[in-house]
Amino acid sequence: MQRSKSYALLFLLAAFIAGGALGFTADKYFSRHGHGRSDRPSRDRVARELKLTPAQRAQFDSIMNSRRVQMRELFKPIRPQMDSLQKIAKTIGDSTHEQLKRILTPEQGRKLDEMRERGRKRAAESRSRGDSDRTPGPR
Repeated sequence: MQRSKSYALLFLLAAFIAGGALGFTADKYFSRHGHGRSDRPSRDRVARELKLTPAQRAQFDSIMNSRRVQMRELFKPIRPQMDSLQKIAKTIGDSTHEQLKRILTPEQGRKLDEMRERGRKRAAESRSRGDSDRTPGPR
């Protein structure tokens, strides 16, 4: 019986980690590829490091804007699936969190809640930094 509980706990922990990894990976992929977030901070950094002239910067921005439009069009067909996966991953994460709390002491449960909240705050801060220059576009 104890072995079954251990396996169940390991499975739940793996599901929790997999859900987090899926969300983290999708977030990093889309932010790296300029989908859904502004890439202005990285553009500014590249322009500074390359010491672009104003004329080069204008051409650079034009090329990058064109790329952004192309990437949005590329991902438009799968956006609903990505949204669905994100919702499913959240549901799995919420369920796993509640299941884990059932095996923890009240103090451990509070600590797990705090850890989760800190992770959510860091993710929200990261998203808000990426969204600060966000330009409206098709979703």
